[in-house]
Amino acid sequence: MAANFAKITTIAGIRATRRIHIVTSYNNKLYKFIGQTGSRKKIPCCTMSQEPPKKYDFVKESSKRGPIRWTGLIATVIVGGAAVYYVKQAKDEMEKKREAEKQRSIGKAAIGGPFTLVNHEGKTVTNKDYFGHWLILYFGFTHCPDICPETLEKLQNALDKIDSTKDAPDKVLPIFITVDPARDDVKTVAEYIKDFHPRLVGLTGTEEQVKATCKVYRVYYSAGPADADNDYIVDHSVILYLVDPDGEFVDYFGQNMDEHEIANTTISHMLKYKFGNKK
Repeated sequence: MAANFAKITTIAGIRATRRIHIVTSYNNKLYKFIGQTGSRKKIPCCTMSQEPPKKYDFVKESSKRGPIRWTGLIATVIVGGAAVYYVKQAKDEMEKKREAEKQRSIGKAAIGGPFTLVNHEGKTVTNKDYFGHWLILYFGFTHCPDICPETLEKLQNALDKIDSTKDAPDKVLPIFITVDPARDDVKTVAEYIKDFHPRLVGLTGTEEQVKATCKVYRVYYSAGPADADNDYIVDHSVILYLVDPDGEFVDYFGQNMDEHEIANTTISHMLKYKFGNKK
């Protein structure tokens, strides 16, 4: 066992001596290299540049681009402002249309609408011919013994009151529409309306045209039995319909309303319309 231990020790000493020799030889070569170069310069660890990044000079770069063009800036602001104004106007118009549709949906549009009839001068007219005018419509017939004349006289007095009121922004056009086209032709209607307001317009038409007009205004009418002279009475609604310049139904006046109430209510609606509040 002693012999083996000595052998191992000898081998370990030989290996250590070899390592020392290698290290010594490397150091001698390194010192020799340093002596040849004349100085102990550090060997760079890599070839990449170690300089810090340059700072961006915004003022200098801006000066290279030239001065701010104020005309271009102003033009951009104007165009942008115009675009905003246009969008707002379009939105307002859309809102008005929605409000009009809303008013229609709650009942106002359930009364009134397009029609085609013939006036007391023999000219075919439609509801569009009266756009731009305030209207009060009355449905009756020329052979009516009392109710129709009384209602038209009350309407005439109301119109006179409206015309004499300084606050009234416009004049109202009264229109008489017959519910008895079989007897009320153009000539008959023209003669009949002479006894009432000078602005009164008389309208008639065929059975189909009158029926369609009465339907859109929810007017009830029914001819009674004829006597030996072929005379008969037509039972019908006794209502005055107020229509604005857009052709939309605004209000109605029943038999129980007098000329003062009709005039005052009409003027109130006209003023609301004029100042943009149609509700």
